[in-house]
Amino acid sequence: MEPCMQSPDHEIRRRDLLIAGAASAVLGLPSQAQAQMAATAGKSTMPDQLNLSDVSIVVNGEKRTLRLDVRTTLLDALREHLHLTGTKKGCDHGQCGACTVIVEGRRINSCLTLAVMHEGDRVTTIEGLGTPDKLHPMQAAFVKHDGYQCGYCTPGQICSAVAALDEIKAGIPSHVSADLMSRPAVTGAELRERMSGNICRCAAYSNIIDAISEVAGRKA
Repeated sequence: MEPCMQSPDHEIRRRDLLIAGAASAVLGLPSQAQAQMAATAGKSTMPDQLNLSDVSIVVNGEKRTLRLDVRTTLLDALREHLHLTGTKKGCDHGQCGACTVIVEGRRINSCLTLAVMHEGDRVTTIEGLGTPDKLHPMQAAFVKHDGYQCGYCTPGQICSAVAALDEIKAGIPSHVSADLMSRPAVTGAELRERMSGNICRCAAYSNIIDAISEVAGRKA
């Protein structure tokens, strides 16, 4: 027995039914809604304008107010809008630490946070730690101990190192702290653990530990 085939007439009737249904739905709209649709027809929308927001951040001691897309990361706000290019964009996934900055005294990966989340926060970048004429002690120690080679990761390493020593002074333990109730000691194991989120592609790790150890006041 031959399969049942739909006739062309059936297809036409079905298509006409769909068209008629759509037309009746539109015609059935209230007159006010139809007027609004007619008023907005042909007008271009600007979705990017809807995503803009003002944000004020204290960067290296100076209040900066920016109008940003709400999706802008803190890293891109610093580099692309404030032109503080010392903070580097490495992996852009929070895995290498090249973008480390200090926010409200704590180090963070600036590629993983949105700028609008830091309204009123104090942000310190490598440019705010010291100047070529007056280096921060950690910057001077990195130079002395050759704690860098290509230098790409160095700004993040230095910001992270400064904050890591502050963590130890505040008594914040790490995964290798022997006693969670006692103030952690500045040891090689502590420093290596605390700096493990900062990758040095040139592998200047031993020199970096020497530099941090000198600033901490312990023998490298």
